[in-house]
Amino acid sequence: MLHPLIAFPPTRDAGLDRLRRFAPGAGDRYAAGRNTDPGPDQPSAVSKLSPYLRRRLITEPEIIRHVLAHHSAQAADKFIQEVLWRTYWKGWLELRPAVWTRFLRTRDEQRDHWADSKALSDAEQGRTGLAGFDDWARELVETGYLHNHARMWFASIWIFTLRLPWALGADFFLRHLLDADPASNTLSWRWVAGLQTPGKTYLATTENIARYTHGRFAPVGLAPHAEALSEPTLEAPRPLPDAESWMPEVPALLLITDEDLHPESMFRSASNLTSVLIVSDPRLHHGDLAAQFAARAAADTQARLGPYFDVPVQRINRLDAESLISAAHSACVREIITPYAPVGPVASALSAIAPQLAEAGLRLRQLRRPWDEEFWPSASKGFFPFKERIPAGLRACGLL
Repeated sequence: MLHPLIAFPPTRDAGLDRLRRFAPGAGDRYAAGRNTDPGPDQPSAVSKLSPYLRRRLITEPEIIRHVLAHHSAQAADKFIQEVLWRTYWKGWLELRPAVWTRFLRTRDEQRDHWADSKALSDAEQGRTGLAGFDDWARELVETGYLHNHARMWFASIWIFTLRLPWALGADFFLRHLLDADPASNTLSWRWVAGLQTPGKTYLATTENIARYTHGRFAPVGLAPHAEALSEPTLEAPRPLPDAESWMPEVPALLLITDEDLHPESMFRSASNLTSVLIVSDPRLHHGDLAAQFAARAAADTQARLGPYFDVPVQRINRLDAESLISAAHSACVREIITPYAPVGPVASALSAIAPQLAEAGLRLRQLRRPWDEEFWPSASKGFFPFKERIPAGLRACGLL
């Protein structure tokens, strides 16, 4: 198998090239084949755009626009919904940030108190003897990627057949996926476990796995039932924090983090930016592959931004107050603007840094993209009410 950073070159051009090649098949071909996992290195109906979208090397409107150049919205409905599922997960968690905190706490508690370390090690290293599951464990570690249907099967077997702690399974994915995302990953594992939609679980079956792997795998001994896990009642969703604004005539330092690596689609080249600081901090990643992907993607972004903004562009590997204060003083500005960081390690780091910046006389402004501003507030309930808002949201974004 190809090395992950060869299979998924961490550049914007590579993401766009993959998008252009996929877009003609985003209609019937995707709808018919999206659930089939033919195996690594085999042609597939899915886009494999998630590592690029995760870091916003390419953006949701770009993806939808390319697809709609080849298909009607109705013909590409299944794929458009798949793009919006990721948006829904991020909006849902943004309205309930305590769920991410709860996951981290649960993960740490399960890690400290889980006694059967051999069972956990066997699952992570693909030594359970279960066909398919062991292969997916090794594929994940070696490639940084799993087909979405395989992720569901894997999570279901982990929780209901192997009886392993769900949060340690979600953490296993976070530590190895190139597209590791706090919202999509955590909430998908919660959904399989029956926590996200209370009482509704996902049960992996031999028949389903055999059908959608073209007979490659037909594991025996899978759990015949999936009894939902339980948890304390969640808090009600909070209102989405007000979006901040910035006047382009005010001199500012542009801070770019691993959460959004295409600022060209947010800020005009004529804006009054005095310099750009790109930060790719490996401490804010759960796994080495994701950190390597993000670091190389940040280097690609640095190469693009110098000519685009025509200002100095610096790249560092530590997101802390001292670095930001130093960069702002060097740029002779009191404003730092940055694309909004959704719930996760970067958002937590920025939240901790903001008071220190304020003490130094600096203002940190996080600016949300119109796409997030349009869709996130609609993620207060389940996906189906959210789905009803998709056409209006796409029209508001100028895509329909």
